Amino acid sequence: MDALVRLLQLLVFLLTLPLHLMALLGFWEPLCKTYFPYLMAVLAVKSNRVMESKKRELFSQIKGLAGASGKVALLELGSGTGANFQFYPTGCKITCLDPNPHFEKFLTRSMAENRHLEYERFVVAFGEDMSQLADGSMDVVVSTLVLCSVQSPKSVLQEVRRVLRPGGVLFFWEHVAEPRGSWAFLWQRVLEPTWRHIGDGCHLTRETWRDLEDAQFSELQVEQHPPPIKWLPVGPHIMGKAVK
Repeated sequence: MDALVRLLQLLVFLLTLPLHLMALLGFWEPLCKTYFPYLMAVLAVKSNRVMESKKRELFSQIKGLAGASGKVALLELGSGTGANFQFYPTGCKITCLDPNPHFEKFLTRSMAENRHLEYERFVVAFGEDMSQLADGSMDVVVSTLVLCSVQSPKSVLQEVRRVLRPGGVLFFWEHVAEPRGSWAFLWQRVLEPTWRHIGDGCHLTRETWRDLEDAQFSELQVEQHPPPIKWLPVGPHIMGKAVK
């Protein structure tokens, strides 16, 4: 099976050779950082239509997590275009964190459309190093379709636990690998080296639920759903919450 995967990877590599050459020469990443926000803006509309009821159900729990000020200090991790803003309850003070500065204009537009929220700031940083945020400063952290593309999910989850106050909650929605041994998993392995360039670092075969289980949260709730966009090679999605 491994030999078949390597052969098919080679064929995909040859078919997408210009992309890989651009990546090798350092031209692809700046281009990807520029176009990716526009792609995510289009995909977010479709995925929100499919996942609207589930997102409303998940994020409705945020209302009860307000701090002493009566507001909810919420960190949107890998905030992207702000696709989740419409589902957050009134009284949230939003800090957005993303390593791609090109998302900021999309976030500004999303905030203008969601006046029930308070926009704190946009932090350009990787999730593995959120040193600009103080320990225990957040009531809520939200991560949707983020842990697939970070360098180290374990390091990101350690940082999430650090910035959450005791009793604070991580809400997540992430795509994960297909079952090992399945043909769908084989094709994820085949496509992953090329998909990482197209998807700005996105990994198709991550078993993110294992990282969540190892992160030492006091409580973890996970449920699995089919992917909302069928024609993409991403696998099933997991949705739930983890309590510090």
